[in-house]
Amino acid sequence: MGRRARAKADLDTELAELPPELRWREWMGRVEAVIFAAPAPVTRETLARVVGRDCSLDLIIDDIRAELRGRPYELVSVAGGWQHRTRKNFGDAIRAAIGGASDGKALSQSETLILACIAYYQPITRSELSAFFGKEVSRDTIARLRGLDFIASGPRSPQPGAPYTYVTTKGFLVQFGLETLRDLPDMEALEDAGLLSKDKMLAGEFPMAGGAEDDADGSAIGDALRDEGDPSR
Repeated sequence: MGRRARAKADLDTELAELPPELRWREWMGRVEAVIFAAPAPVTRETLARVVGRDCSLDLIIDDIRAELRGRPYELVSVAGGWQHRTRKNFGDAIRAAIGGASDGKALSQSETLILACIAYYQPITRSELSAFFGKEVSRDTIARLRGLDFIASGPRSPQPGAPYTYVTTKGFLVQFGLETLRDLPDMEALEDAGLLSKDKMLAGEFPMAGGAEDDADGSAIGDALRDEGDPSR
């Protein structure tokens, strides 16, 4: 523990001996290097460890983003931190070269619809989800979404029996490239299109195109959710 603490103390974060322009460039390099090397979005608190006390991380991020314009990757705000991600318009080229994602997180249409429902109406119980789709949502599906760290148990519902509710997680935000749940596709637009309606959910009505168990990505709700953030790294 002592050696680790000394290593942190040895890093000169103030760089007082450098002229302002070179100091700024060094801070930019450190911030980008940390974000590039990290397997998950990097928080402001983490980045603050490698720059001076008076350094504006927001301005650093703005300058890094400016330098990345025209590059096939960008710096995005995700789940309360920052992360490098490939730009959406290069998705077809990436899939053509190396195929789709191989992290085991690809969802079927029905799983995507259930996840979208949880995202918009959380906290929500499994019985409410079943009413939404007009058929039982299996425990196996809930277990898979939990295993992928897309959902977690929320507060107990005030319904008889106090069943568990489900909410989305930070892992959900990371996977779909969202900084917060406020970045989900606009609810009013989806309701205007007849795709989502809490009244219809409570009435057990839900407009579904095709078979719910198909693995095709034909759901408009699923498309809207996936399109909001490119999960490519």
